[in-house]
Amino acid sequence: MTTPVLEVKDLRVHFFLDEGVVRAVDGVSFDVGPGQVVGIVGESGCGKSVTVRAILQIVEPPGRIVGGRILFTKDGAAAADLTALDAKGPVMRAIRGAEIALIPQEPMAAFSPVHTVGDQVIEALRLHQRQWRPEGAPLSRREARALTIELFRSVGISMPAERIDAYSWQLSGGLRQRAMIAMALSCKPRLLIADEPTTAIDVTTQAQVLNLLRDLQRRDGTAIVFITHDLGVIAQMAHHVVVMYLGRVMEQGAVADIFDAPKHPYTRALLKSIPSVRAAPRTLLPTIAGSIPHPLGRPRGCPFHPRCPDAIPEICADRVPALRPVGPGQHASCFLYHRDEADEP
Repeated sequence: MTTPVLEVKDLRVHFFLDEGVVRAVDGVSFDVGPGQVVGIVGESGCGKSVTVRAILQIVEPPGRIVGGRILFTKDGAAAADLTALDAKGPVMRAIRGAEIALIPQEPMAAFSPVHTVGDQVIEALRLHQRQWRPEGAPLSRREARALTIELFRSVGISMPAERIDAYSWQLSGGLRQRAMIAMALSCKPRLLIADEPTTAIDVTTQAQVLNLLRDLQRRDGTAIVFITHDLGVIAQMAHHVVVMYLGRVMEQGAVADIFDAPKHPYTRALLKSIPSVRAAPRTLLPTIAGSIPHPLGRPRGCPFHPRCPDAIPEICADRVPALRPVGPGQHASCFLYHRDEADEP
């Protein structure tokens, strides 16, 4: 079997507040294979972004990783446990940006407004590319500028030789997002994390950005973790889906399996809420009853049971279900399938 690029095993990230402890990520596990696109979906506040920030070791205080392992495999090298590395140490700094890159949710906030977008990509190139050059020699600024222009051209930025000297606030939302993708891809990472990269742009530009990411993934074989709340985007982009709720994995499996035969009541509810061209006109979309609980008011037992139409009161309200197989390559965390298997009493 092909060794996964990334293995997340029982990851737990807690935020220690004066009011109490928030279990933002509470036992998440999934793998990402070479060239594979893994989509992580769920409502806002379910722990998607915290999960990927933990992978990059950029969880902000008072949050910290309290358990689990994050194994990252380079070409021909043994897997490194990122949780054991100093977040500010040279090894993690060499991995972050070069081996694992991030496309953030809002490029306007990610780019410095007082430096040109070109200068910021050039800085990333000169910082990381030296590790692939003879004797660690740094790129000259002229070489880095030429590479940046080619990167801008490869991601579909028109007039790249002029746009390289533009500031982020001088670019449209679509061009800013393309420039951010160019920065993320500048060092040819093995793993690309896209954290809701189409949230702040219009539908037309969204389609262009998704097509760009798909083409780049097919061309370079880059593994991608794609974070979104839009299941339509996941159907278009991903090979494998991880459905999260309140910091836990509710269900995971291949895209075709999840969309054709969802097992967990939460997954079924999410899919039912997607508008369909086949729906009768003037009919209301199905909604999920209730709302996500406050992080400090986490329900006992299965986190979804207060909103679940299929909850078994004497079981779901008292115990946390374990993630177990429910079909070939498909797993669900639900007592409808495994009544005697719980993670917590």
